[in-house]
Amino acid sequence: MLGALSGSRVVAGVLGLLACCAANAQPAAQDTPVDIISDHISRQGFTCDEPRQAKRDEQASKPNGAVWILYCANAAYRVTLIPDMAAHVELIR
Repeated sequence: MLGALSGSRVVAGVLGLLACCAANAQPAAQDTPVDIISDHISRQGFTCDEPRQAKRDEQASKPNGAVWILYCANAAYRVTLIPDMAAHVELIR
């Protein structure tokens, strides 16, 4: 009897924890190229007010370095994303 009682307490505790976590969970942000790239350059100290559009530059991109043009309200940037490295960011307007 004691084992069954302890088991039901564990189940009740787990259910309570899940209910608490579900109530506090926030919806996941959309991971669009605009959001990802603007966040990436912001962490490197660049300002992107109102990120608007990100276009992949297919001609400049290489197999290990994707090049994007990021348009913001205040500027436009050419951003080269290289795995496991900081992005190379160039102000173009």
